[in-house]
Amino acid sequence: MQVPEIPSPPLREPILTIPGAMVALLVVMAAIHGVRALLPIETDQEIIWTFGFVPARYDASVLAGQFPGDSGAQVWTFLTYAFLHADFSHILFNMMWMLPFGSALARRFSPPRFFVFLAVTAIAGALAHLITHQHEVAPMIGASAAVSGAMAGSIRFAFQSGSFLSFGRGDADAAAHIPALPLWTSLKSPRVLGFLAVWFGINIVFGVGAIAVGSAAQSVAWQAHIGGFLAGLCLFSRFDPVPRAISQDNTANAPRPTDAPDSR
Repeated sequence: MQVPEIPSPPLREPILTIPGAMVALLVVMAAIHGVRALLPIETDQEIIWTFGFVPARYDASVLAGQFPGDSGAQVWTFLTYAFLHADFSHILFNMMWMLPFGSALARRFSPPRFFVFLAVTAIAGALAHLITHQHEVAPMIGASAAVSGAMAGSIRFAFQSGSFLSFGRGDADAAAHIPALPLWTSLKSPRVLGFLAVWFGINIVFGVGAIAVGSAAQSVAWQAHIGGFLAGLCLFSRFDPVPRAISQDNTANAPRPTDAPDSR
């Protein structure tokens, strides 16, 4: 007599699932900060001035060679500033915000697309800081412009029906591939508008995140946040591999099929 097979119990879904690209970003950020913590203060300051974003570096009235890195730093610091943080609380704050929003994007994008998107938003943040802080000598550091860009990109699809920002649910992959509505259609959503109002209010009034390290005190470079956010919001469609959803406005104006011929 054949003994019936006893079905094996279903595998338990992992409590926390973070995309590999997001894990790699967290590891790189933490490793850089950890190595800097072991360096002498003088060496760490040299790193900040070489790889931090200094608006005065682009001021023609400033003597050449005043800042470390020379002409090369005028190029790479548009991005490298995002890998440096002032202290442990600074990097912890940025990574805690990056984790949910960055994970949603990492599930939707391929790793190269994900990293390029964050790089573009970081560069946009540096440009916004340069425009609003001309002649500023204090170096700006911190990944918050890229964090802001990830938040902006995520809300393009996170408020769709059936989608959410999550990294602890097994169906997060499916939810991250909900088609995004066109920009102007998504901006009509009360939830998106509410999120934007709160986000801009926090950044303008309190200004938490990216930091410009000055000789006397640390000031918040909130303009860089807005630059990264606007870049992520407007450029998301250029990176999104998921076919875009049809807006309700377009659906209402679309031509309707004629009635089927009478079969009688």
